[in-house]
Amino acid sequence: MIAEIIRGKVYAGDGFGSRGKSVAIERKDGSQLTIRAQYEIACGMGEKFDFLNQKGQRTVNQVVEKFCNQGKDSYFVTPFFMTEAGFGIYVETRERTVFSFQEIIRCTIPEAAAVYVLTGSMQEILHDYLGLTGRPAPLPEYAFGIWISANRWNCQRDVEEQTALLKKYGFPASVLVLEAWSDEATFYIWNGTGYEAKPGGARYEDFDFGESAYWPDPKGMIERLHGEGLKLVLWQIPVWKKQEPEEQISPQLALDKAYAVKERLCVMKEDGTPYEIPEGNWFAGSLIPDFTGEETKKFWFEKRKYLLDMGVDGFKTDGGEFIYREDIRFANGESGKQGKNGYCQDYIDAYRDFVGEEKVLFSRAGYIGAGRTPILWAGDHQSTNEELKNVLTAGLSAAMSGILFWSFDIGGFAGRLPDPDLYLRSTQMACFSPVMQWHSEPEGGQFQELMPGISGNNERSPWNIARVYGQPELIDEIRYWHLLRMELQLYLYETAEEAVREDKPMMRPLFYVFQEDENCFGVSDEYMFGSRMLVAPLLEVCQKTRDVYLPEGNWYGFFTGKKYAGNSVHHSDREEKFPVYVREGSVILREKEGKRRGYLYGEKGRSTVRMGQGNQEIAWECGEVVKKGGMDRETEWIFVF
Repeated sequence: MIAEIIRGKVYAGDGFGSRGKSVAIERKDGSQLTIRAQYEIACGMGEKFDFLNQKGQRTVNQVVEKFCNQGKDSYFVTPFFMTEAGFGIYVETRERTVFSFQEIIRCTIPEAAAVYVLTGSMQEILHDYLGLTGRPAPLPEYAFGIWISANRWNCQRDVEEQTALLKKYGFPASVLVLEAWSDEATFYIWNGTGYEAKPGGARYEDFDFGESAYWPDPKGMIERLHGEGLKLVLWQIPVWKKQEPEEQISPQLALDKAYAVKERLCVMKEDGTPYEIPEGNWFAGSLIPDFTGEETKKFWFEKRKYLLDMGVDGFKTDGGEFIYREDIRFANGESGKQGKNGYCQDYIDAYRDFVGEEKVLFSRAGYIGAGRTPILWAGDHQSTNEELKNVLTAGLSAAMSGILFWSFDIGGFAGRLPDPDLYLRSTQMACFSPVMQWHSEPEGGQFQELMPGISGNNERSPWNIARVYGQPELIDEIRYWHLLRMELQLYLYETAEEAVREDKPMMRPLFYVFQEDENCFGVSDEYMFGSRMLVAPLLEVCQKTRDVYLPEGNWYGFFTGKKYAGNSVHHSDREEKFPVYVREGSVILREKEGKRRGYLYGEKGRSTVRMGQGNQEIAWECGEVVKKGGMDRETEWIFVF
């Protein structure tokens, strides 16, 4: 519940705690918030790559574009945290804030910012926070399949080659993401396409694709992809690009930029001149659209609507961390002080409204309201074991900040190719995460100046990893996890529906679910995947087994069916393949080659499962099933106890 809204510059109150703990809050001079409380966990604050539990840390809430090894930097921040002590704090502001989580919590905030004091369990606090900042819509079912991508795929021939390789090696996939598809100037025209520069919107009929050596028939390509069960997502960046002398000048881009400046559709400085991304940053010298203005959004998306009309299924909205100065004035009256955080969210919100609920959005940056973003991915990270650990921390902290659907690049995005061990363990974790996808930097390692890369094909596809390391057997191993992911689609849909219905992220730290179990407070490398599965990723080099803390109740090995008592530490064994456990009384539906099996864990139980478009109740006891609500008779029931 919302226990208090502090709007004044001076405030003193106490009694906000629960669980027998007192909480006293004091606000002085408007900008200083002091919280005295007994607490062990402070989580939230956005996607944190350093620590899930921020106690003992100083956290700055400001969106930062950082290439790999983010540390304390983050693409997604939010001035919100919650504790196991029964209270949370949300500061309603788009400006920079600083939180110091010591024995006394001290927050530096804008004088005008409202402070919401939220009380209850972590589940209740997160629910109330999303009620204040915005809830997500359900994702289409295909989003929970397998996403494939590589920055080097820059022509129709590459797409056809990858779909052929999927068939050759027997790999399922649901979504294909193209980054290098556009002219790299306008970012809405297919590369190599004949097009006469003109003002206003764009139509499919305006383009001559026959002239393109890259995309001679993109509409036909999309239709073929759809026929093969693949959706297409295209990369986007919010810039009117500054073209370099060595680049082929785009007359259409020049026309668009001139119109944006004339009509003040781009972000402007207070002196009335266009804001340009400063030197030393990504897309330096470029103008950026002001998504707080309705005319900007109209102009921007009139150029891109034809992509949806020709069948494109969504966008990967990259970047957005482009406000580096404060002497800026947006169309809605905000300054750069607010825009440093707010711009990326305005950008994502604009695209979300544009694509609607039937298509997907895949974004890396965000601020307050990021919970409305369909899918957040962890951005650029390096192919190292340490980064895998950091990414898990990022996913769980994002979940505690209201992100229900999250993803990361299997094996990392940049640098040297992940070795087979890292690639396998990363694939296993991705199999039990909200969105499973692999992606990689451009051909030859575009970012060799920033970190060591390899020359040639840097693609993180299973077949390329197997080729580079001379381990063809790796393809069979990785295929197993891809096929398993598809077997679990019914459980994934069910979990996703629960996430939206109850404001519960798909990935959940143990202390979020088992708040009464103090043994969970120090566990930051395990998580519940939905309400029924516990996942303990293998995070060390060549690790095959590990210690796993199992909370109260009985648990069953997902791969072995072995029973384990809770409230204890269990050392996984090799037979388990990957440490995943199912709570007693759970039902896990799996579908393979058109045959549906329901696994019933425990001697007895009652649960609700997804059947078709609705939910059905099932109860069982000692090997006998009681079906209710018209349960599908074709399902084979398997008892695990």
